[in-house]
Amino acid sequence: MNVPIAVPRASSDPLPEIATFLEPFAPLFRRVQSRHSLERYVTGLLTDLGRKNCDTISAAVAGTSTERLQHLLTDAEWDPLELDAARVRSLLQKSPKDAILLLDDTSFPKKGNRSVGVARQYCGELGKRANCQVVVSAHYVADEPESRAPLHWPVSTRLYLPEEEWANDPGRRERAHVPEEVGFETKPQIALSLVERALEWEVPFGLVVADSGYGDNPGFLKGLEERKVSYVCAVGSTFGVRLPEEVVAAEEAGTPPYKGRGQPPKERPAPLYTAKEMIESVPEEAWRTLSWREGTKGTLSKRVVALRAHRGTGSPHHSTTHRLVSTAEEGWLIGERPPAGVEGETKYYYSTLPANTTLARLTALAHSRWSIEQFYEDAKGECGLGDYQGRRWDGLHRHLALVMLAYSFLMLHSSVTSEERAGGSFSPLYET
Repeated sequence: MNVPIAVPRASSDPLPEIATFLEPFAPLFRRVQSRHSLERYVTGLLTDLGRKNCDTISAAVAGTSTERLQHLLTDAEWDPLELDAARVRSLLQKSPKDAILLLDDTSFPKKGNRSVGVARQYCGELGKRANCQVVVSAHYVADEPESRAPLHWPVSTRLYLPEEEWANDPGRRERAHVPEEVGFETKPQIALSLVERALEWEVPFGLVVADSGYGDNPGFLKGLEERKVSYVCAVGSTFGVRLPEEVVAAEEAGTPPYKGRGQPPKERPAPLYTAKEMIESVPEEAWRTLSWREGTKGTLSKRVVALRAHRGTGSPHHSTTHRLVSTAEEGWLIGERPPAGVEGETKYYYSTLPANTTLARLTALAHSRWSIEQFYEDAKGECGLGDYQGRRWDGLHRHLALVMLAYSFLMLHSSVTSEERAGGSFSPLYET
């Protein structure tokens, strides 16, 4: 005989700190019941439940039900983007004015194929191709890259919708309530839209930091440059660059004289080199050992070198007007390898920061991405980031908005010290 197990329940009375934190957002929820469900859902996200969805939260948090929480995520009248914007405005009042905007994506493994956006694709959480959803995020972090515990919080996020499996399938779109205006966009394109959103919301970031999934995309880098946004991005070993002196020489050489036979010659770009070729050509004495902050396992340090270069694409056999040829403004190509006697691969970064930027700052900025990775880990483990079990576009994005709200509460709550942030974990407000 199976005996039901009683689940300890959090109080039906709101925790005062949560109630105070949520008060400014109440006007975004038109109905009293929706505001009550908001508080109950956020409270549930802050418990120590193993998985956090409408069923488990309603079982552990008194004063609500699965149906009410599902209504909050699907049919209640409120806009998750408006909630994001209001949360960001509130957080900016309590955050340093100099910031970095981090861009990255994370995946949620799934078993079925009906949840919106789920497809067989690369799943970072599993380290292989698997059935999963992928969301792209923008993340605020105080411009203190040498700090072990800078304040950081999520700005906004959006689901990546695979092209063939979802974006181009009207039936699946309709069943998952995907808005008509949402078409296929690559992850770098989504990231640029999140940059636009952060600019619109007046997030005071001075530069963007992203991994090579974005840094190796010329359209993404061009989009940042067109928006006058500086960046430090990881790039692959085949990332193309041109030397400043050779770019000047090619421009001065102009178009070769026409000798009267065949096609008239065209102006050619400077030679194109890979990041690996350029960094390997740097003499050993130019490399420096730099430390940028204290990690959980001690001081973090690498051997680093940087040189001025132009981001470029296209073969020198093409003319400068060829669609494949581009030469961007001068920036920094950065090479990094482990200290002497330590095994590891060489890594590469490219930055549009000014020529007077120190190597120490370039290195620290290149390694500032850890806080968005910490957010993904903590938000999944502590706030149920990947636990949404519904199938709808609106339900998923509402769940994500509420998780980001709960996480922001943890980051600002007086009981969460900088040491706890550095440790990468939080204590649940309720233990079930």
